[in-house]
Amino acid sequence: MFKQYNNNQTTLSIPLEIKVNDQHVVRIISLFVDSIPDDLIPQRVNAQRGQRPYDPRLLLKMLLFGYLRNVTSASKLREMAEENIPMKWLIGDPDVTPSARTINRFRSSNTAATLIKQMFLHFRFMLQQLNLITDEALFIDGTKILADANKYSFVWRASVERYEPILDQKANELFDELIQNNINLNVDADDPDILNKIKSAASQLEQKVTELTTAIDSEAVKPGGSPNKRLRRKYKHYLHTLKKDLIPRKTKYVEARHLFDERNSFSKTDHDATFMRMKEDPMMNGQLKPGYNVQIGTQCQYVLYYYVCQRPTDQRTLVPFLEQVDHHFNYIVADAGYGSEPNYDYVIDEYKGIPLIPYTMYLKELSRKYRKDMSKRQNWLYEKTLDRYTDDHGVQFEKHRDYYRTDKYGTTRHFVEYTAVNADTPELYYYANTDGGNLRRISVNPHWEDLKNSVKSNLSADKTASIFAKRKFEVEPVFGNIKTNMNFMRFSVRGKRATNNEMGLVFMAANLKKLTKSLLNNDNLLVKFERFMALYLCTQKIDLAGKKKKDRTFPKKIECSIVFIFRSAIMAEPHAIIVLLLIRIVG
Repeated sequence: MFKQYNNNQTTLSIPLEIKVNDQHVVRIISLFVDSIPDDLIPQRVNAQRGQRPYDPRLLLKMLLFGYLRNVTSASKLREMAEENIPMKWLIGDPDVTPSARTINRFRSSNTAATLIKQMFLHFRFMLQQLNLITDEALFIDGTKILADANKYSFVWRASVERYEPILDQKANELFDELIQNNINLNVDADDPDILNKIKSAASQLEQKVTELTTAIDSEAVKPGGSPNKRLRRKYKHYLHTLKKDLIPRKTKYVEARHLFDERNSFSKTDHDATFMRMKEDPMMNGQLKPGYNVQIGTQCQYVLYYYVCQRPTDQRTLVPFLEQVDHHFNYIVADAGYGSEPNYDYVIDEYKGIPLIPYTMYLKELSRKYRKDMSKRQNWLYEKTLDRYTDDHGVQFEKHRDYYRTDKYGTTRHFVEYTAVNADTPELYYYANTDGGNLRRISVNPHWEDLKNSVKSNLSADKTASIFAKRKFEVEPVFGNIKTNMNFMRFSVRGKRATNNEMGLVFMAANLKKLTKSLLNNDNLLVKFERFMALYLCTQKIDLAGKKKKDRTFPKKIECSIVFIFRSAIMAEPHAIIVLLLIRIVG
């Protein structure tokens, strides 16, 4: 005989409270989002009609927990809100279920962008108060994430630059043919805007066709056919060529040139996505795929800053990334992909930091084979007082001239050209001249050589070498956690703003998960976190007087009475309390 089973159809159950595990990550998510000061939350004016919008903090909590559970689809998040108990606990009201459209609109909106920015600002401040991060170093690296775009929706700059002149030539030939056939159109031949010219021509031809149609309708039947009909047929032929071929193609090329900006490609289904070479290559053929380059700055494996860009390489992303860093770190640590003269100059002169960034040839120049190769200019004898180089054959190179070179990105570099001194002996003459009989010349960038020597010195010192050695287990595990554990390999939204928002949500979800584990494993850190949250709850005037004091198990003890909150605040660092209260009052 089985146990009684009636599927709750004849019993009345009254759920009074939704409970989750005391050590569940949703408690930290809820506490952290609620601790963000109210003046940092974007406010919205109530509409005259319709329903009131959802609180952005509610939607933010849902998205953070959803990404932790490898759920990126808005419809799946809505299902979690209906079925998942921790998600219901986050929402608070079991009858509230935001729609998939509401979730998608929020994570792609300006409101979410502002809230995510403030959330990272608040998180960095909290880590500083918990002594989890310092001013020592910021570790930077990047990875590529697939865009929510079709694989074969590419538009290449080289293709547009190749075929657009051919189309312009075809349009000019059409104008010449119209003149030869005595079809006079009021088109400025000197107008450089081809699209404007062909649109104007199409409009005038269409008007002529309309006039001829009116004349044909009113004329009598003529033997041998109507000349107006023959002329209209010719006009329609040219009009069809303009409207069905030249105008659509030229419009497409003009729009493509506008979308390219500084890029060489974009996707038709996500115009902000650029085709890049991805590490995830299932076909193993090096095929380019649409994606975004994501740069992060970490410390203790917490993502402190992030930057979503459209450039395929890392070298030109360092300067715009550091421009958004609002805190000073003594050392900027990155791999050799970021080593360049403009990057070193920006870190030293503008950011006022020390770059621990090797250049491309750094490891090769340290090898024994390279240091013993006397054919390399770096190994030649240099006499600083005479400003002269001597190669391994004894040929001397003296300064000839200074010149400057500007690359396509606008960076100007200073070079010094050295010319070989013509020797009298046949052997030296042979080594001092090229096969064409000209004197050999070398070019040296003195500023770049000084920067390389400085980088070598910094990377070889014991203290800085130990800091640089941390890079491998500071940044790489973060990407491994995002891609493998959280299974975030592809964006769910389109457009740079929306992808920037989604990437911020993913990184903050990973941060909160790591923080939860750290709190569970460190009682001292848990006490500091309790004081921080208690003080913020006090400054936001949250009335907890009616709440029952919980036991000392994590994290229920944070949900405490107002007396315990003030006691924790008094135990906190005095200067931290003053700073927090001033921020609250002034803000």
